[in-house]
Order: sequence, then C-alpha cells, then structure tokens
Amino acid sequence: MTQETVIQKGKVLLAEPFMADPNFKRAVVLLCEHEQNGSLGFILNKSLDMPVCDLIADFPEFEGEAYYGGPVQTDTIHYIHNVGDLLEGSQMISQGVYWGGDFEKLKFLIRTRLVDVTNIRFFVGYSGWTPGQLAEEMEFKSWILADMDANYAFKRNERLLWQEILEQKGDAYSVLAQIPDSLHWN
Repeated sequence: MTQETVIQKGKVLLAEPFMADPNFKRAVVLLCEHEQNGSLGFILNKSLDMPVCDLIADFPEFEGEAYYGGPVQTDTIHYIHNVGDLLEGSQMISQGVYWGGDFEKLKFLIRTRLVDVTNIRFFVGYSGWTPGQLAEEMEFKSWILADMDANYAFKRNERLLWQEILEQKGDAYSVLAQIPDSLHWN
C-alpha cells in the first residue's frame, strides 16, 4: 500500500461517483478517527442551510452554517476548527485542522470575535464505521482516498469540493470529476 492508499486520521474520503446511498452521494468526508474499534468522520460538503446558533441553546449570535456530518447520532453537534492553539482540549486531525475542545471557551471566543466563520465548521451527526467496515468499503472501491488540506474545510465552496479534490488528484480522477451528477444529463 502506498501512503496515499493508507486509511488514517486526517485523510479525506471521496464517495465514488455512482454511490447510491443518499447520505454520501458526492460526499467529502474528513476522517477524524480510524482505530481498531472503528472510524469516524464528518461530511464537509453538505450544508443544512441553517445557522448553528438556531440549533444550540445559549449560543452566541453566529453567522456560521450547520452541516450534515453524517447519519449517526444526528442529535449531536460536533465541530472542527483551525484555532487549536486557542481552544484547550482540541485534537489535531491534520495540519491546520482540529476537532472539538472546550465548548464554553469556544462560546467565549465567538462572543469576543476571536473565532469567526473562517475558523470553524459545525456538524449535526457524524459518519461512522464499525471495525473493518471502512477497509471493506475501500476494497469495494466505494471511496477514493485523498490528502486533507485545511482549505477544504474553511475556505472552499463546498458545492464544488468533491469535484475540485478529484481534479487535484489528476489522471483518471480528473475524468471521474467530470461525470455528471445525474446520468440522464448525458
């Protein structure tokens, strides 16, 4: 296995173009955990078109949208950010990307405008795999593995993210990126 094909925390999973599961159609999933007891990640490109402050009681006014993190525990809120040096308890996922941290401190940082929409992304639910499940899905070519870049989470147009990452991978992946979302468009 090459480094590019090794499933690990901090990688991005791109749904293969014909994935039928509506939860993951054209999904870009940031893998935040990959251990013997399973894997966990968040879908980066499925906005719920709802401000996060509408979902959390006693949350400061905040322009940031909530995203659909995946079909598991959709009654939970999670967040990734790029301010790990300001937020105690954060876990580094990849260069410039952290997960979680002290929630009360986060609210303070938002209130005082030290954290804004360019620093954080919130998710409702998460994507999860049981032990061995993700490796099996990789064998069936359900996912394409790519390196993570912090810009994917904080500075990209999420509607084009799946296509852009495939194009950056080059070669045959660039061709896959051009496959229409719906085959009846051909």
